[in-house]
Amino acid sequence: MLHVLYLVHDVSDPAVRRRITMLRTGGARVTLAGFRRTATPIADIEGLQPIDLGATRDGRFAQRLAAVAKATFSIGSKLKGAPRPDLIIARNLEMLALARRARSAFGATVPIVYECLDIHRLVLRDDMLGKALRATERHLARDVKLLVTSSPAFIANYFKPFRQVAAPVELVENKYFEAAAILPGERESMDAPAAPPWRIGWFGALRCRRSLKLLADFTHRMDGRFEIVLRGRPALSEFPDFHAFVDAEPYLSFRGPYRNPEDMAAIYQDVHFSWAIDFFEEGQNSEWLLPNRLYEGCRFGAVPISMGHTETGRFLSQQDIGILLPKATPDALETALGTMDEQRFGRLKARVLARNPRTWSYDRSDCSALVEKLRRLTTMREPLATAALA
Repeated sequence: MLHVLYLVHDVSDPAVRRRITMLRTGGARVTLAGFRRTATPIADIEGLQPIDLGATRDGRFAQRLAAVAKATFSIGSKLKGAPRPDLIIARNLEMLALARRARSAFGATVPIVYECLDIHRLVLRDDMLGKALRATERHLARDVKLLVTSSPAFIANYFKPFRQVAAPVELVENKYFEAAAILPGERESMDAPAAPPWRIGWFGALRCRRSLKLLADFTHRMDGRFEIVLRGRPALSEFPDFHAFVDAEPYLSFRGPYRNPEDMAAIYQDVHFSWAIDFFEEGQNSEWLLPNRLYEGCRFGAVPISMGHTETGRFLSQQDIGILLPKATPDALETALGTMDEQRFGRLKARVLARNPRTWSYDRSDCSALVEKLRRLTTMREPLATAALA
């Protein structure tokens, strides 16, 4: 059985739980180690007891660097007693630095996989800081065996033009994990709630102040015909007044966190549309990503709303589904949605449901294929040939 040491920047991140589930479903054994964004250590993630590397704070880059520097000296003792892994997966750049220290602590040549699912705005700066960070990434990634990323636009706009990583690339999209394979026509009933009011669900990492303001302005224009349901983890480092803002808005409601995958069907089937727009790092990461909410919403029949010029918009255009906005304004939203009726919504929803479910979901066979690809890295002298950057 392949034994993976998974080093992560935030053990409580729901995406970490999803990756652990995929690895274990595919037949791998996982040891989890990482930082946390909580005051006290986290006792359990999917039945695993994480090896705690300390606390970091969202949006505090300098503090995170200091925590990583401190962990480079302690990671050997932290991993003492853990069995030697067959493979190390480092999620994000700071964990790539620790992966090399961890490998040294085990005193063996252990392949490293670099998992990068976001391109931080700091590495895209054209000043000394940005250049230094890119140089650091190139140095740390010089001998990784595989780069795992989630969007073709990350490769086309960052990894390839900057030539950051020479390793082959594995595209693992942010799809919903399906415990059992489903085929077209086999889905459960996905009736949307009665309308109006029409409900737009914005779920997941809530970090975009501009989206919040845009949706609030739009609902005022519609005078209650549209409501916004927010669920997930608001980034209070980006808008510390999040809760006060939402509480003051008559057509916005925040309904707290949710469990993935346990709550996904319920929360998406309670809305008509899913908000798949993010201006947090406009023109960069937010324009290039294919977010979790894109796949999750479509899997459960919510009609996605996106900007037409983004990677998400291009993806939806290829699938011929969704609402694509030309501009991020209340006027554009009113033009696209203001005259919505049951017949039009029925057509939009039917197009989403007509797509092959595998467009939105990974199942057990995908997990097994991923783990087998990782296992081959431990036995091959040369990197596995997938989609090379060069």
